[in-house]
Amino acid sequence: MRLDAVVVGSGPNGLAAAIALAREGFRVQVLEAAPTIGGGVRSAALTLPGFVHDVCSAIHPLGAASPFLRSLPLSDHGLEWVHPPAPLAHPFDDGTAAILERDPVATAATLGEDASRYRALLEPLVEDWERIAPDLLGPARLPRHPLAMARFGWVASSSARGLAESRFSGRLARGLFAGLAAHSMLPLERSFSAAVGLVLGVLGHVAGWPFPRGGAQRLTDAMASYFRYLGGEIATDWPVHSPADLPPARAVLLDLAPRGVLRIFGDQLPARYRRQLEGYRHGPGAFKLDYALDGPIPWAAAECSRAGTVHLGGPIGEIAASERAVWNGRAAPRPFVLLAQQSVFDTGRAPAGQHAVWAYCHVPNGAAFDMTDRIESQIERFAPGFRDRILARHILDPARMEAGNPNYVGGDISGGVQDLGQLFARPAPRLDPYAVPIEGELPIEGVFLCSSSTPPGGGVHGMCGYHAARSVLRKVLQG
Repeated sequence: MRLDAVVVGSGPNGLAAAIALAREGFRVQVLEAAPTIGGGVRSAALTLPGFVHDVCSAIHPLGAASPFLRSLPLSDHGLEWVHPPAPLAHPFDDGTAAILERDPVATAATLGEDASRYRALLEPLVEDWERIAPDLLGPARLPRHPLAMARFGWVASSSARGLAESRFSGRLARGLFAGLAAHSMLPLERSFSAAVGLVLGVLGHVAGWPFPRGGAQRLTDAMASYFRYLGGEIATDWPVHSPADLPPARAVLLDLAPRGVLRIFGDQLPARYRRQLEGYRHGPGAFKLDYALDGPIPWAAAECSRAGTVHLGGPIGEIAASERAVWNGRAAPRPFVLLAQQSVFDTGRAPAGQHAVWAYCHVPNGAAFDMTDRIESQIERFAPGFRDRILARHILDPARMEAGNPNYVGGDISGGVQDLGQLFARPAPRLDPYAVPIEGELPIEGVFLCSSSTPPGGGVHGMCGYHAARSVLRKVLQG
């Protein structure tokens, strides 16, 4: 039987697109080239027996806050979110730490002289979140709540460093915000780099920074289980190199980076659109380490033990220098390190008394630098004795990252640079960024892109897939 839709790729956006169509009663099949589903949301025993590590994504504030994922009965299919007591800690060299708490008032209390300024910046955005989230997590369009979006846009258009240094006077608040903004993988002096920092800060207050109990794979498995419950089908070990590899279907959705679209449909793309995909910009890569430890991390700032995520980079100037070096093609001497210690709050991740730790830093796209010693030096700086607790480590550099998931071009885990010019207009400026124009005859009524290379971009939220599915419904299945 001819399918209504085929989805190529089983990452969170591919599964979200498949679920959105299956919920409307359409017959959908997901094809995954790898032996296991999940894309960047997978878990595996990377170090020693008994240790569960997240292969790529680990902490999911956008997953907990996603309007689409929240609409799914994923808890009925095995998903349980773990919320550490504090979403985030940011330690400093003197043994102090700024803590992002669920409560903005409690967070402000850790920031000394900037307490009132933090509340003045974040609390209005927290109050506006439900109004602005649908517009932030979708394609460019007229906002449903223009005043709320204007309030966000006024501060979000700033550079992260400019905003932090103009709003805050102390190193605690400046450092905390710099770490949040560095998730953008943009230089902190770049306009619009403040946006990601603001969103992640707000998410810490409205949804927390949780992770799935048992590993990131549990989120994938819950989505897959619900999709199958709706009648969907999933096939693994099914690579797609050309249209001939696709089963008969009315529509095809591609959870792929732009070069995957070029590989499969390059000959059928209009010349202008093909050039736009060929010129699509990928950002810095990730150099990731997973550790098996014989005990918890010995933090100098004890408060760090309450947080699921710890940012290691010290003051704002050091974090800015790290991200600027990466953007300019150099390895940062003191890289900004993002660390997750899930097993402190999810004891099934490691044998009794031992711990699984996840950490990475940014590197230039495709870089072959070995950042192991630099990352470990940063951890040791804030947790003296860390190295003595290492039982085993697993290294995932940009080349291995891309080999495991071809969407991570050069180790870019965000699906492309997320600056103002390529966030809402990704992968090319079009009224419908999900619809792929096709020239010539194909036994398919429509081809669509649903990966993080479409709005709203990177992150585990499924919204790229959801919006792509809405486009499919309008143009093919219900059109």
